[in-house]
Amino acid sequence: MLLLCCSFSLAGFCSAVCVEVPSETEAVQGTHMKLLCISCMKREEVTASTVVEWFYRPEGGKDEPIYKYEKKIHEFPSRFSGRLQWNGSKDMQDVSITVLNVTLNDSGIYTCNITREFEFEIHRPLFTSSRLIHLTVVEEAGEDFTSVISEIMMYILLVFLTLWLLIEMVYCYRKVSKAEEAAQENATDYLAIPSENKENCAVPVEE
Repeated sequence: MLLLCCSFSLAGFCSAVCVEVPSETEAVQGTHMKLLCISCMKREEVTASTVVEWFYRPEGGKDEPIYKYEKKIHEFPSRFSGRLQWNGSKDMQDVSITVLNVTLNDSGIYTCNITREFEFEIHRPLFTSSRLIHLTVVEEAGEDFTSVISEIMMYILLVFLTLWLLIEMVYCYRKVSKAEEAAQENATDYLAIPSENKENCAVPVEE
């Protein structure tokens, strides 16, 4: 869950904003996978009791309960026994779980059902919501296309900077060489002037 802390200079306080973000759908074998399930409450100031139920359905199979949170954690006997971990928030807007040591057999569809009972003075309405996660487990992590593009751009930038530096070095070298040649020619021309002409070149001093 993304909890964004927004600062308001006029109000002078910081408030948490709930944002519903979809879960990742690919996991690597042997790693931990967080199944993200967020259900934001529009009326956070209202007290509500929340029940969370997680189901798993393999390819071509049926939904089977694997996890339940109702004031306390209850893990159902399944292929995930001992590998499920609660990863939600205290305000029960993030009701995610984490699958430990993911295997290839964990691929399938996960369903997150949320039931809220709001406690108003007159009545106690029930609201339900559901999230589906199509998880695919792979043996090795595939290379991210964005990272490949970033590496290519980095190499192009390095090549460009190297060429630019070489051009600048050649330009500076030629400029210095021309300046040295011009100074040497001036010195040669001065030495070639007869001594009497050198004296005439002196600037007369007025008394």
